[in-house]
Amino acid sequence: MNQLFVKKKILFIINPISGTKYKGHLPELIKDTTDSAIFEKEVIITKYKGEATEIVSQKLADNYRYFVAVGGDGTVNEIAKALINTDGIMGIIPVGSGNGLARHLQIPLPPEKAIQLINKHKHRSIDYGVINNIPFFCTCGVGFDALIGEKFSQSKGRGLSNYVRTTIQEYFDFKPEMYRLTIDNKPEFIHQAFLITFANASQYGNNAYIAPKADIYDGKLDICILSPFKLYKAPVIAIRLFLKNIDKSSLMYCARASNIILDRESEGVIHYDGEPCRMGKRLEISLINKGLNVIIP
Repeated sequence: MNQLFVKKKILFIINPISGTKYKGHLPELIKDTTDSAIFEKEVIITKYKGEATEIVSQKLADNYRYFVAVGGDGTVNEIAKALINTDGIMGIIPVGSGNGLARHLQIPLPPEKAIQLINKHKHRSIDYGVINNIPFFCTCGVGFDALIGEKFSQSKGRGLSNYVRTTIQEYFDFKPEMYRLTIDNKPEFIHQAFLITFANASQYGNNAYIAPKADIYDGKLDICILSPFKLYKAPVIAIRLFLKNIDKSSLMYCARASNIILDRESEGVIHYDGEPCRMGKRLEISLINKGLNVIIP
């Protein structure tokens, strides 16, 4: 081997509480499967929410360039927001509940295959979004899905079945709001909505495609506005999500933009990359073109 060759420093950050599957075997699998001829590897298991962001910021200063999110979209968000607009490169081993960004990028779900992809270390710069100064990489939004995200985060159960149960329970009490939107500085318009999603990637996760035509490299966010609907239409809407044709529904308004201002009737919950949080009445959403390096197939 060329004596001038220097191994690349790579850090795997495992979120032990993401998803529903056992992760105790992952540190050993990572050490055994990661190519030792290429990488000098380290594995860290996080202990609290937000720690991954702190770790990445510290390790960037120690000449680490590769950082692997071992978790779901929330873990990806914590790591990615410390890497935006740097020369750092993110890999993903998707072991979360939804894995929306990994699925959009066609990253293999089996951990061993995801590591084999990392060994090839081919990367590309993708877009990311910002909502009121908080970065997101898959989707963000308001309305019913944001409410469900908040309720789901407060529940003890995880997984798709618990998500569906929460969705059904909350539908009957939900009241759609009126929203005022200004899109790329064009005249504002008012719309009553069941939900509004701003999509950088095409899906929420679990192959539920809210924005089937979203392109993570095009410099635009897909705006998806779903109008209120009667309960009997819910199964058809759900089917459309998984058949990748929700954009063809008469209930869905779609647009593309780089900058959006959304004013709503009251402050409340929003979601970004599956994580709920509370924000004010005015939301400013923008797209940053090619601001994050990610290992892809």
